[in-house]
Amino acid sequence: MCVLIGVNQLGFGAIVPVLPLYAQAFGVTASAVGMAVAIYGLARFLIAMPIGRLSDMLGRRTALALGGLLSTAGNLWCAWAPDFPEFVLARFIAGAGAGAVITTGHVVLADITRPEWRGRAIGIYQGTFIFAVGIGPFPGGWLAENWGLEAPFVACGLASLLAGAIAWFAVGETRGLASSGQGSGSRQDYVQQLRLVVSNRAFLLVSWVGFVNAFTRTGGLFTIVPILGASSLGLGTVEIGFGIALGSVLGLLAAWPAGMVSDRFGRKNVIVPATAISGAAMLLFALAPSYFWFASACALWSVATSVGGAAPAAYAADNAPPGMNAAAMSSYRMLGDAGYVLGPICLGLAVDIGGQHVALCLASGVLVATALAFAACARESRF
Repeated sequence: MCVLIGVNQLGFGAIVPVLPLYAQAFGVTASAVGMAVAIYGLARFLIAMPIGRLSDMLGRRTALALGGLLSTAGNLWCAWAPDFPEFVLARFIAGAGAGAVITTGHVVLADITRPEWRGRAIGIYQGTFIFAVGIGPFPGGWLAENWGLEAPFVACGLASLLAGAIAWFAVGETRGLASSGQGSGSRQDYVQQLRLVVSNRAFLLVSWVGFVNAFTRTGGLFTIVPILGASSLGLGTVEIGFGIALGSVLGLLAAWPAGMVSDRFGRKNVIVPATAISGAAMLLFALAPSYFWFASACALWSVATSVGGAAPAAYAADNAPPGMNAAAMSSYRMLGDAGYVLGPICLGLAVDIGGQHVALCLASGVLVATALAFAACARESRF
């Protein structure tokens, strides 16, 4: 699963530094650029529940392979889209494929882990995820500078095809592990499972953390930061890609220790400071006067999101009712992906109204407020 998600997200990371610039090339506003990012998240949001159900009916491996094929088709279409509406439609297809892979990946992790070491396992997986997304912008920026802005989309499509092949030929089926020894919960109607999952207050709180992280990541890092680097600091796509990739190595190194801390001292003790530090990184992006400070913000963001990436997913899995991993993790992904949809649109509008710096300060404030709210209201997982 780490190999699969690493290949898949390396391709995704390659388009991060060029996506807003590619969308701008169609001659659209900042809010329209935000829509090009948001439509990807909308597809992930809409597919989360169906793919969770499909993974229960046909198996995790089938859902993963289908996601790889959809992502391949969508990204290749993005590269050859002749106009902005068609580009947006292609982004929707690519997002549906990505959503299938990411949601089913979390279901598989919930299947194969036990609470006492879940944080470490998800930490390795999440570290691989963030490392691949973080390192991808560097080759993506290089491809764009040498072969045009559409080249990273072709690379992403090929990486998605490879990920689908890994899913089909290398990943074992884990559907049976979800219900073994878990009691009668797995036999309940899927809608009843969803009702039981979303009635859990702890689950809703950690889903809010996932929502805000996605809101600021896609609205801030993926939409505003590349444009800010180009317009305010005069950076090229290679410099932006290298800056975003810079902290990924540190983030990967921090993933295992962070997972171990969350296993030993609790998920909440990791989620709260990591979310607050992510807010500080977003503020540093807004205030960065030079490339050094831009790169420093990239490093701080990558480490914070790597440290805080595994603990919320582990917290959600801890609170999944017995035998309901697919329902719980697809709900968690769906609620988080709602932030993927709203972040680029809301922060894009904030850019149109108040400018890029105001939008990034708003994102910073939302992250810090979320950290404080989770510290005050969430209980610690018990395992």
